[in-house]
Amino acid sequence: MVTFFACAVAFLFSFCSMPFLRRLAWRIKLLDFPGGRKVHKNPTPLIGGVAIYLGLCVAVFFNSPDFSKIFPILSGATLIFILGLINDLREIKAQVRFICQVLISLFVITMGLRISSFPPGIIGDSLEVIITVVWLVGLANAFNYLDGLDGLAAGSGIINLFFLAIILNNTAQYPLKLFALVFASAILGFLPYNLGKKKIFLGESGSTLIGFTLASVSLAGYWGSENIVKISIPVLILGVPIFDMVFTTIMRLSEGKVKGIIEWMQYGGRDHFHHRLVDLGFKPYGAVLFIYFITCALGISAIIINDNLPFDAIMSLIQAAMIFAIIAALIIVGKGKAPV
Repeated sequence: MVTFFACAVAFLFSFCSMPFLRRLAWRIKLLDFPGGRKVHKNPTPLIGGVAIYLGLCVAVFFNSPDFSKIFPILSGATLIFILGLINDLREIKAQVRFICQVLISLFVITMGLRISSFPPGIIGDSLEVIITVVWLVGLANAFNYLDGLDGLAAGSGIINLFFLAIILNNTAQYPLKLFALVFASAILGFLPYNLGKKKIFLGESGSTLIGFTLASVSLAGYWGSENIVKISIPVLILGVPIFDMVFTTIMRLSEGKVKGIIEWMQYGGRDHFHHRLVDLGFKPYGAVLFIYFITCALGISAIIINDNLPFDAIMSLIQAAMIFAIIAALIIVGKGKAPV
């Protein structure tokens, strides 16, 4: 009953606040203007992230049974949301944005959210911190770039959170499960406005909020005592944005389009996974549904290996890698020409 009420609050607050926030976005010029590589033809409010964040906070503050479990995640989410909102209002240089994201990640690490798979010691601790920063910053930006088709980033985030919640429920991690479902409900409240005729975009405040928070939940959750299981479950559930980041980076480096992290963040080409699916002939909604199905398939694999068996985890990772390798090969062979 508590879960249903909390989810209802998050959904309704997010959904019902959108008309007011749309008017506010027009008033303060928080808009994404057409031009350049952008495909939309009219100025579009960039305020979806605000509705999601407010819906999440309202539901958590009034319904979280153990706020101490949630506080580190919500703290990091708040900081990454503020950074994204500032960038939506007035674009921040990629170098500054990247440094801020790293500092926010380090702040989250000091609150106890980090990968714990190496032996204790200076080298082990250092590796854990580096990998955790890469995980948090990488997924925050992965979802930012995944936000290229209507409903893609928001819908993918909902699916990811749903599968995380199933495993959290199966392992009796109820406060974290409640948080995941509440966050999914807040995103769901925004989703109809991202698909309607009078569209509202997530903005960087929304896309990085989803990615960073998903990464944080995966760090906070207990997925198994075996290291390969602990790694496999979040990697499988978040397989699509991870694949997009890896595949896009390899292609950009091989084609000489970027030479470093900052150039990667500044590059605005239409060469991400979803763009390439459209280039291959998918309608935009078809590409979104295709990615939804892959995300669901990977989520099912994550549930299957939630029995703490290392062999199953290894086989599932190999299977996912083979699927993505096939997709990558089809994209490379099937493209008429490299995206510009």
